[in-house]
Amino acid sequence: MADVNTASAAFLATIPSPDQGVWHIGPVPIRAYALCIIAGIIVAIWLGERRWANRGGTKGTVIDVAVFAVPFGLVGGRLYHVITDNQLYFGEGKNPLNALKIWDGGLGIWGAIALGAVGALIACRRRGIPLPAMADALAPGIVIAQAIGRIGNYFNQELYGAHTDLPWGLEIYQRYNPANPDDFLNGVALGHVPLPDSPVHPTFLYELLWNLGVALLIIWADKKFRLGHGRVFALYVAGYTAGRFWIEMMRTDTANHILGLRVNVWTSILLFAAAIVYFVLAAKRGPREAPETLWSKDVPREDSAEPADTSAEATHVDVAAAPDTVRDSAADKATEDPKPEAEK
Repeated sequence: MADVNTASAAFLATIPSPDQGVWHIGPVPIRAYALCIIAGIIVAIWLGERRWANRGGTKGTVIDVAVFAVPFGLVGGRLYHVITDNQLYFGEGKNPLNALKIWDGGLGIWGAIALGAVGALIACRRRGIPLPAMADALAPGIVIAQAIGRIGNYFNQELYGAHTDLPWGLEIYQRYNPANPDDFLNGVALGHVPLPDSPVHPTFLYELLWNLGVALLIIWADKKFRLGHGRVFALYVAGYTAGRFWIEMMRTDTANHILGLRVNVWTSILLFAAAIVYFVLAAKRGPREAPETLWSKDVPREDSAEPADTSAEATHVDVAAAPDTVRDSAADKATEDPKPEAEK
């Protein structure tokens, strides 16, 4: 009995996995992973709009940029995943068409950022605004969106680490899909039968918490030091890759290796170094961008003055109806020089 109680206590101390990550409304699948990606995009746009407007930019610009950046980013994220994990889609017994099934998961953040930046650049040039300033406004929202996306990995029961006895270990279960016994992603856990390594390190949770910490860091640094010229974005890249380095080392999912290290570990190292170099060099460009440079060229500024009307009717002042300051000014003018203009 003591052994049973001990086992029960250990189980209750762990984090259970969801029974499934996909639900069906008729023939339509509702995927938790996709919902998390959508929620992250919405949060990133909302926060980016607030930050852009607070810096003096045109309201609505971030939404316009997202129209280009989001689809570009989704394609880039998928391309990065397919390239770095090509053995999943190409080779003997593989179906290359599965590379198009983005709904089954598999997005590489750096492909999404790289190609998303191309889309953002197109939008920024159309608006006549600097891309580095836009990147600074979007950076906190992007890393928060990444954190939200990691919740989708929780529902997919993926991207975890090795076995652990820590209290926050994640229980992972066998899932069964009657339509395809080999398709665990779309399966359902029946009876909560644990997988051999369960419980495991919830590395997606570690990254989620790390990302939220990075978001707080760059928001604080931007507010305190008034960073500009892409330095907030560089700080985001450096902060994120610093965490991704050690978290990636803990993961046990299949990945390609170079010189004994996972591909994403090398990517993190290189991007961290590049971000630090850019952060230092961009400081030489001087203070943060002036607000007037962030205003879209095709939108009239709200604070711009209307052309002056110099007609006689427009220049006539009704002193009786004018505010006290105007009446006082008119009275002072009359007492200063009562002579007619011809006598001056």
